[in-house]
Amino acid sequence: MTSGRRGLQPRKQPRQARAELTRQRILTAAAHVFAEYGYAAGTTNRIAERARISIGSLYQYYPNKDAILAELLIRHLDAGGDAIKSRQDEEQPDSLEEIMRGFARTVIANHLDDPQLLRVMMERGPRTPELLEKIARHERDRIAYTRELLERHPEVRVEDTYVAARLVVSTVELVVHQLIAAPNSVDTARLENELVAMLTRYLTAAPAAATEGPAREGA
Repeated sequence: MTSGRRGLQPRKQPRQARAELTRQRILTAAAHVFAEYGYAAGTTNRIAERARISIGSLYQYYPNKDAILAELLIRHLDAGGDAIKSRQDEEQPDSLEEIMRGFARTVIANHLDDPQLLRVMMERGPRTPELLEKIARHERDRIAYTRELLERHPEVRVEDTYVAARLVVSTVELVVHQLIAAPNSVDTARLENELVAMLTRYLTAAPAAATEGPAREGA
């Protein structure tokens, strides 16, 4: 896999509508090829053939398949960020359970397009500095929003809302990534229900000190 930053940057930034359409055709073709053949066999020749362009034309836009996969990762991340931001901008339900359900459902929906492609992106996608910074920025924004929500919601009983917010964001993202991309993926409705139940019970449970006090007295 190419590790240099220059080898992962698109060669041509489209300035005309026709060039942008060609770039989108390459990305769409690459998504299908990676999903169908995997990373190793998902060659630039196959991508160019699927996009119905010459291999020379493909190389005018991307130096290699790693650069294409990196851009697919960014596109996936941006789509997820936009979906969650849109959800956050909406009026939230009163019930904490329904708030968690909306969050989980939005993340799950962003991973349903093609589990095979998701697996390739997770396992082989290049982690460029730009991509890592984008991931960190999205995570910081989600944690800040979730912490604010937890601090003002009357059903929440956790004491450390910062750690709780990090746990909620990380749990949803990592569990959904892992289980939907797995070869024996979980039914999404069951995944949503169990994930929501787990988070809601954690957030609404009495603090440990409160539950352990009577046990110590009766010991």
